[in-house]
Amino acid sequence: MSDDTIQPSGSMVANTPALHPDESLMYSVTANDLCVRFREIAQNDPNIDHFIHLIRAAYAIAFMAHANQKRASGEPYITHPVAVANVLIDLHIDAETIIAALLHDVIEDTAITYEQVEAYFGMQIASLVDGVTKLSELEIRPKEEAQAENYRKMFVSMANDPRVVLVKLADRLHNMRTIHATHPDKQRRIAHETMEIYVPLAHRLGIGQLKWEIEDRSFAILEPERYQEISRQLAMRRDVREKTVQRVMERLNELVTHEKIVAEITGRPKNIHSIYRKMKRKGVRIEQIYDQLAVRVIVNSIPECYQVLGLVHTTWPPVPGEFDDYIANPKESLYRSLHTTVLIPGGQPCEVQIRTHDMHEVAEHGIAAHWRYKDGYKRSDQTFDAKIAWLRGLMSWRNEVADATEFVERLKSDFLEEQVFVFTPRGKIIDLPLGSTPVDFAYRIHSDVGNSCVGAKVNNRMVQLDHHLATGDMVEIMTKRNATGPSRDWMNFVKTVSARAHIRRFFKRADRGDNLAAGREMLEKEFKRLGLVVSLDDAATIAGIKPVDDMLVQIGNGELSARMLAQKILATQMRDEEPIDPPMPSTPSKSTLDSADIRVRGLDGMLTRMARCCSPVVGEPIAGYVTRGRGVTVHRAECHNILNEPDTNRIVAVTWGGSVPKLGFLVPLQIESWDRVGLWRDISSTIADASINIDVVEQVPTRRANISMLRVIVRIQSVEQLTRLIDRLNRLPDVIEARRDMSGSRSFE
Repeated sequence: MSDDTIQPSGSMVANTPALHPDESLMYSVTANDLCVRFREIAQNDPNIDHFIHLIRAAYAIAFMAHANQKRASGEPYITHPVAVANVLIDLHIDAETIIAALLHDVIEDTAITYEQVEAYFGMQIASLVDGVTKLSELEIRPKEEAQAENYRKMFVSMANDPRVVLVKLADRLHNMRTIHATHPDKQRRIAHETMEIYVPLAHRLGIGQLKWEIEDRSFAILEPERYQEISRQLAMRRDVREKTVQRVMERLNELVTHEKIVAEITGRPKNIHSIYRKMKRKGVRIEQIYDQLAVRVIVNSIPECYQVLGLVHTTWPPVPGEFDDYIANPKESLYRSLHTTVLIPGGQPCEVQIRTHDMHEVAEHGIAAHWRYKDGYKRSDQTFDAKIAWLRGLMSWRNEVADATEFVERLKSDFLEEQVFVFTPRGKIIDLPLGSTPVDFAYRIHSDVGNSCVGAKVNNRMVQLDHHLATGDMVEIMTKRNATGPSRDWMNFVKTVSARAHIRRFFKRADRGDNLAAGREMLEKEFKRLGLVVSLDDAATIAGIKPVDDMLVQIGNGELSARMLAQKILATQMRDEEPIDPPMPSTPSKSTLDSADIRVRGLDGMLTRMARCCSPVVGEPIAGYVTRGRGVTVHRAECHNILNEPDTNRIVAVTWGGSVPKLGFLVPLQIESWDRVGLWRDISSTIADASINIDVVEQVPTRRANISMLRVIVRIQSVEQLTRLIDRLNRLPDVIEARRDMSGSRSFE
């Protein structure tokens, strides 16, 4: 292509109207600024004049296309694509991405077409622009569905060319910088979306330079009071903190100079949201957050990193448990650095980060570093494919998910949530979303490993298959060659999309009759465990799947979760209850607090207490029984004492109020098992591991030989917590059945 004229590149499209950049705009001040900045980062590239010519052309086209458009702030629209391009220049990105940034809204918001962009700038730039362009034909769909479709398009485009997400992140950053010109409701919606999608995406791709700013700006909108509080607390001691950091930096400089190590030493900027997140996670005040004082040391080689670490630890005492070696064990974004916290004079904790220049480039710019210019050519990065391996993995299951909303939810669950890093027996690092289990690990290795899994060891200790993995765990999967396949119960606890997809695929191949029978058994088991009494016809109506057999088949093959359906039925029953007219008294009595803020229709401030015969749990359908002289006793609506009570005039309508007792609810469980040594130890450990207290344990007489029957009264906070506990108890060795005790052997009190 000539440097003097703009000619179509790539494949020409017949009958495509030509673009004619106005030559008078080619040398505007804004275009000149862009070109000067780009020349600084690509000065040694032999094609730089050609690229600068294209950048000028893209600016001119964008200027004309958006000429009559204004932003919400009243500024000319062209200021937005120029700002996005400048953000990308800060990342030292390539010319094609900068051109796409200038043009990123022309297809969506102006009369310019994809074919025109392709004809002038080639297929790659046109594809980048198209990747960040929303789907205009979705305007007739519900807003949530349209947004999900746009996300799906963006992520699929990312898998083909990751530079799409760089443009989207730069676009979102500038929108967040100028968001206060929009309506407050829109600000909160955009900030929430940014926190949910773009912040974890920037983190996963290692682009710290963008992640920290969009995270803090979103936090300031979503939690303005907490943001301002932390900002004020940081500002109050800024002068003292900066002087302290300066002293640490000077001492470090003396140490490395003495060892003849060339190092760049700086103070590390603070990310307000990360401080808030640590305060919340650790339950501490801001004074107890160790990285308020932070220093970064950048050296030339990995051996020097460890040499500097030794100097730091011999100069100041390290804080126990506050050392992380991300060089030996990189994060999922391939972030690498040494992190340590030491106590400097005065007893103050100070975090020190040590890394090489290459590590720092990756930490700040993530995948953008792949397109950096160095010595006149694009920098080769051998780890680039590893960085985006998870992104490529999207392509393996995207076609299995027809619904765009489900696609986005699965994507967030598997790839954008917090990750844990575990090891195979051979030392390979596997990253999984927080909450993953050995079954998720098995399917991540291979579908055959998952389908033949019969047990697991974590750190050489046998664990249950629903055990939650933690960073640093070494996981070993035990398989059986002739295993019958996965268990349908695994769907109740697996975390990852891929595991669920493989399990569903396995059972979809099963006979319809087998799935029908299995679905019926699974649903009845959930009803029994939750104490629900509901017909299959009503269940199918709530599920929105008719006839009943189709619903049961979908449960059997994994398309529909029996547990989620049971929870939905419970929620429906709660929603269908009539509202309570009388308000609660402003100062509830102790009895009222102990009974979870029960509201009695027409009887304001009535004394209430929980029935011991059925021990209702918050959220369940309930009914009240008027006792003589002792107020109202609250029962489960399905309690046999309520159903069989002849004097219906004493039964009154009651509902749950807004508060949950701090001590929780007493719920009796019945555990039937084969008698053995250590049985009670295993049961009590399982309950304790679920953070549930035991109030009463009693042996229930049984006539069956070698069978033990225990009645355990536990204190829980919700139906979901109860369900998880029953699941874990049922997976214990030799446990025949664990379920909620609904015998109702005790009468009204």
